[in-house]
Amino acid sequence: MAKQDPYQASGVDYELLDSGKRTAVEAALATSHWLGMRGGAAVDASRGESAFVFEYEGRSFAFVMEGLGTKSVVAQMYYEATGEDRFASVAYDTVAAIVNDLCSVGALPLVTNAYFATGGSEWYADVARSRSLIQGWTAACDTAECTWGGGESPSLVGLLNDGALEIAGTSVGVVPGDARPVLGNDLAPGDAIVLVQSNGLHSNGAALARSVAGRLGEGLLTRLPSGVAFGEALLTPGVIYVPLVARILSSGIRPSYLSHITGHGLLKIMRPRKPFTYRLTALPDVPEVLQFLADHAEMDSKVAYRTLNMGVGYAVYCREQDASSIIDLAEACGYSAMVGGRVEAGSRRVVVEPLDVVYGEAELQFAA
Repeated sequence: MAKQDPYQASGVDYELLDSGKRTAVEAALATSHWLGMRGGAAVDASRGESAFVFEYEGRSFAFVMEGLGTKSVVAQMYYEATGEDRFASVAYDTVAAIVNDLCSVGALPLVTNAYFATGGSEWYADVARSRSLIQGWTAACDTAECTWGGGESPSLVGLLNDGALEIAGTSVGVVPGDARPVLGNDLAPGDAIVLVQSNGLHSNGAALARSVAGRLGEGLLTRLPSGVAFGEALLTPGVIYVPLVARILSSGIRPSYLSHITGHGLLKIMRPRKPFTYRLTALPDVPEVLQFLADHAEMDSKVAYRTLNMGVGYAVYCREQDASSIIDLAEACGYSAMVGGRVEAGSRRVVVEPLDVVYGEAELQFAA
């Protein structure tokens, strides 16, 4: 009997989720014409990308909705176990998930709105905790240089558990100047793939992390080899890559594609629709918490790297001569970056030489 994927066993079945996404995209296409009635136009080539692109009065805009998933549950568990408030971190991570998706089509965020849903209004009785949530959201908007426009904070009694918090949000952004959105049209064999490092879990894999914590003797308080608590490491705020994309676009470099590496891990490297082979010859170091998580979930390298980001938070595809400049720009933003590989002619797949692993197109599914 084949061993069940550890992430699927934790309650997240990407095959089912991705099937639903494909159905939704097909239905959404039938509504594109309504933008024309308002003087705009849908860019249907952006369907299935990390953000939807539309045109209005000669400018290209992008719109995205994204959520944190169940990482807020980890924050609540850690709060109950230690009394330490990490809700600023999960708010920051939610904004990161939103704006990192948005800038992956070459748009910079203008306005980001919040959705804070609770299982009951008593969640806000802990004033320090609710302030922490607001401070984290504000700090992330400042990092991404976008305005927090507002949002919604429903009390969903009977729908969410008592004490539960669901965080999500939306953002609208604009493609700078007269530039075109980045949708992979210019991608070509020979392009370099610059990998920008993550610093931990980011916003994907919390269900798996909770499953692993449940099997550890001290749960989220289990110490990693460095001495840091597992829960503390899981709740490290993720990286916002908007400043890097903004610098790339203002430098005059035209990236051929941008990919936010979250769920599906390195499968996201072959997110561009063109039938190319993406050969990776080098990988960044794996953050300690992700290696710990993969080890205790009994994931081999192939499964771990197609599930978690494993140290790759973002990928910038560019002409080979621009790669060193992009690395310099990344380092100027405080990020670690490296040339991880190249785009080649060939079937759509990711060849990961350091792992002796190949991911084929059939594994990609929707991978949004």
